[in-house]
Amino acid sequence: MILTGTIVNSAAIVAGSIAGLLLGKFIPERFSDAMEKGAALCVLYIGVDGMLAGENTLVAILSIAIGAILGELLQLDEHMHQLGDWVERKFGGKGSKTSLSEGFVTASLLFCVGAMAIMGALDSGLTGDHSTLYAKALLDGIISVVYASTLGIGVALSAIPIFIYQGAIALGASFLAPYLTEAVILEMKCVGSILILGLSLNMLGLTKIKVMNYVPAVFLPILLCRFL
Repeated sequence: MILTGTIVNSAAIVAGSIAGLLLGKFIPERFSDAMEKGAALCVLYIGVDGMLAGENTLVAILSIAIGAILGELLQLDEHMHQLGDWVERKFGGKGSKTSLSEGFVTASLLFCVGAMAIMGALDSGLTGDHSTLYAKALLDGIISVVYASTLGIGVALSAIPIFIYQGAIALGASFLAPYLTEAVILEMKCVGSILILGLSLNMLGLTKIKVMNYVPAVFLPILLCRFL
């Protein structure tokens, strides 16, 4: 089944979030804050490590620049936060210490923009090999425990966009495969890791980058690597 890996990944996020919500009730606030900052530092490491995969700096720069323009035109960040706010109005509890919208948006971005999400979904769609998404499910499940304990139930609800995003890639894998050379994959990983780096800086409170507006950049190396 093409979507098996995506289903397992989404289920792991929900399961990890539930565990995090249960544990969060017993964790003092100062420990929760320390865990959140620690998770942000780990995300920072993932971003820096993935950036080093790139071999064509010009492709990365142009992808980010053009992707930012496309994202601003489409107002992706605004729409994503509007969706998060709607989810919070529907499911958020009054008097909650955490923002459901913040957890939903942060987790959705983190779980979507990484290279494993794209390549794992492609492997599922092309060969039926779900091993990459199984590995991602394990990582996302662990991260969900930490995030849900500090950011709340919004982390669990991020499983919905993850399922749609990875499922769409898996179903469209046969169309994308001819364009994904090794060079393209490396640059997509690099650009995605730059976005993860930006997300980590937001999580640390150092910046307020509208990371969602840069998401189109992840797919631009498919075009740019043909000319550069």
